[in-house]
Amino acid sequence: MNDRSLISVVVPMYNEETNIGLFYTTLSEAVQTCSAGFEFIFVDDGSTDTTFRVVDDIARKDPRVKALRLSKNYGSHAALLAGMRMASGNAAVMISADLQDPPAMIPALIERWRQGFHIVWAVREGRDDPFLKKLFAAAFYNLFTRIALKDYPATGMDFGIFDRQVLDHLKTFSENNFDIVLVIMSLGFRQSSIAYHRQIRHSGHSKWSMGKRIKAALDLIVSYSYTPIRFISYMGILVSLTSFLYALFLIVNTLVFGHGAGGWPSIMVTTLFLGGIQLIMLGILGEYLWRCNDQVKKRPQYIIMDTIGFDEGPGRQREPCKEG
Repeated sequence: MNDRSLISVVVPMYNEETNIGLFYTTLSEAVQTCSAGFEFIFVDDGSTDTTFRVVDDIARKDPRVKALRLSKNYGSHAALLAGMRMASGNAAVMISADLQDPPAMIPALIERWRQGFHIVWAVREGRDDPFLKKLFAAAFYNLFTRIALKDYPATGMDFGIFDRQVLDHLKTFSENNFDIVLVIMSLGFRQSSIAYHRQIRHSGHSKWSMGKRIKAALDLIVSYSYTPIRFISYMGILVSLTSFLYALFLIVNTLVFGHGAGGWPSIMVTTLFLGGIQLIMLGILGEYLWRCNDQVKKRPQYIIMDTIGFDEGPGRQREPCKEG
């Protein structure tokens, strides 16, 4: 790790035309003090605005800037994976383009990496997001750390720097419905962290709808925890035990005390209770089966439609820069 190290900065984008210019300027200023070379890899995750054209204009003036355009919106994690697989640096930084994660943190991340750590996370110690978003995030991370990865920071993280060895192992990764942060965490290696305060979004709005957040939460829990399956086993035992005890109660109540059965109300309650439990169990099993089905299809995690600044691959022809 010497002064001639090349650092790749991977930036996923989706309809970020209003943020790219300022982000690029801020990023360029942040890395001026670093004794390393840089390449900036912007990954357009199927934007429908002029995001790719804006990056193309910047790339014509700065040879450090490269870009990928995916064929559709695959999600930020797939975009990050695509960018890091194309990175040629000794290490790669992943950071979002909305300026919530400050580029000014990059020199500190690089310095910690140079101390011998393969993975250095920027961990949020606070965030300036809206109240409901912070509440939802806090509830999810609290649940996730309890049932899945206990070492995962309670405030979350998606910004950091990763050594070449980590990047090489990411190239062998083929799982769908993944979270790239947890994939990198699961690889092991020497890991460290630096705390920072996450800022409010500079402009535009978050592309993470409630539906996407719920899907991401389910993906994480199903992929990294056996608790839902264990829940089915425990619930089956509980329902069986409850049914046995209730049957025993009816027998004793009839033979000893001479009271009749509970009638239709008790039958309906029991039927609805068991039906609800069965639907929950089927839903949990369905989540696992759907992911298995999606994985065995072996569909690509993403498709690169155009590139800028790379020696090979689709999109070497930069004229004209088409949108859509």
